[in-house]
Amino acid sequence: MDSSSIQAYSASARVGAYDADMDLMHPNRHKMADVIVAVLAASERQPEVVVDLGTGTGFLLERILRRFPSCRAIAMDGSGEMIAMAQSRLGSLAGRVEFRIGDFRELGALAAVVNCADAVLSGYALHHLNLQEKARTLGQCRTLLKPGGWFLNADLVIADDDFLESLVQRMRVEGIVDRAQGGDPRFGDREETRRFLDELERKECDQPQRLAEDLRIMQACGFRHVTLFWKDTREVVYGAIR
Repeated sequence: MDSSSIQAYSASARVGAYDADMDLMHPNRHKMADVIVAVLAASERQPEVVVDLGTGTGFLLERILRRFPSCRAIAMDGSGEMIAMAQSRLGSLAGRVEFRIGDFRELGALAAVVNCADAVLSGYALHHLNLQEKARTLGQCRTLLKPGGWFLNADLVIADDDFLESLVQRMRVEGIVDRAQGGDPRFGDREETRRFLDELERKECDQPQRLAEDLRIMQACGFRHVTLFWKDTREVVYGAIR
């Protein structure tokens, strides 16, 4: 298959399939995006330049660009296919976005943005990093921000102890099975769902940390006003200001 055939494959259909899976497994992401938009909207300075790390299909970025019509963005993702899906989702909004295929653990390629971004955002991406990688990445994020700029992250965490983590995971599985309503063979029952999730997390190298550890890392990087804005079991929105 040549490159033109790959590009001709229905990107909008791929976006639909990916987003349907995300809504099944992470229905809170709509609320999480709303929280990030609300924080930026309530700030004294409306964002003119944002950096979106792990942009995926552009779900969060679309919310930002629609809410702030003067805002431009740099969207980074390690997958060219994800970038293509984001471009498909954004449509005409993509004209305000500079897309970068790259590893957000290495933000040196964004040197031109140093001290220029009003916000650095991420959604469901940074939990793929270990503690050392996350600390380094958040330190680099801080250098991209103007003084007073926001770092905002919508992501996953683990519970504070094994008992609570086991409880949260059972709640997670029950919720997915209920939402699937028998219409998806991956989520036919608890056992199938658990096997699917375990394999997915293994392939994607998921390694979420405790919330307190994530907040500690931001403080250690020199961020100010480090805070949790929203939490529902294992899903959180937190942020801080440079």
